[in-house]
Amino acid sequence: MIEVRQARYFLAVAETLHFGRAAEQLAMSQPPLSQAILQLERQLGVKLFDRSARQVTLTETGRAFAAECRRLVAAARHAQEVATQAESGLVGTLRIGVVTSALSEPLLGTLAAFRQARPGVDVQLTEVDTPSGQQALLRHEIDIAVVRPGTPVRGLRIRAWRHDEFVIALPPGHPLASDVQAPAESAAPVDLARFADEPWVWLRRDASPDYHDQLMATCRRAGFSPDVRHLADSILTQLAMTACGLGVTLVPNVTVRQSRPPAAYRSLTDPTEIVELSLVSRDGTQEPLVEQFLRTVEGG
Repeated sequence: MIEVRQARYFLAVAETLHFGRAAEQLAMSQPPLSQAILQLERQLGVKLFDRSARQVTLTETGRAFAAECRRLVAAARHAQEVATQAESGLVGTLRIGVVTSALSEPLLGTLAAFRQARPGVDVQLTEVDTPSGQQALLRHEIDIAVVRPGTPVRGLRIRAWRHDEFVIALPPGHPLASDVQAPAESAAPVDLARFADEPWVWLRRDASPDYHDQLMATCRRAGFSPDVRHLADSILTQLAMTACGLGVTLVPNVTVRQSRPPAAYRSLTDPTEIVELSLVSRDGTQEPLVEQFLRTVEGG
């Protein structure tokens, strides 16, 4: 197998048909170049040049070999360019794990800005929950996770991204339900304790332990433990169950406002600020595409 260096040496002579000029072009002396070409011919077992005292010409074999060498050198140059671009975060594949509720702003705007700035990067999304997203990062199956807050995991770094407040989502026909044609914020906030005796739609703890515990702590601060009748694996499923009339539920404000059709909801008299989304990546490593995505987040 020939080396790229040998192909470059051969092409320099093939294109100038002069060992002296080729050596000058390669910034080397002529004797080592002549030896390199003789060694290449011996290695291949063919004659590439006809040499005389007056001129150097390519043999038929040399002409065929030159075409392949040009492809080899071009491929090596392209590989070098790709490596440089990958190190700069301009090409490659960025695999992002997302919880369902993240498929809104600010993620959508960030993805659009990132893809516009780096059209050579292939962005791939996979739906995850918080625990599976953390494990997928550790197994190098994804590069960054957009998830709800979770228990810190060794080897991962977490940064808060989207902050929000809980609101109470209400089933159709509930006495406190706002008309979906009018924004809920125009209605007076309600006391969470008013819902102490109602059936609740709840999020499974194993779907997002910290988020689940935030929900429970919010109810307990209001003086009650919710009567959990129905369990969901995601916030969107919570809203779907509530829309079916199964009970009330607490959800982030942004999620209920972006649901289609819009769910009936009311803000709370004692709102609880939460970190609704976090960005999680591997700690202690410099991954160009991940760092570029995080910089896009900061720019947004």
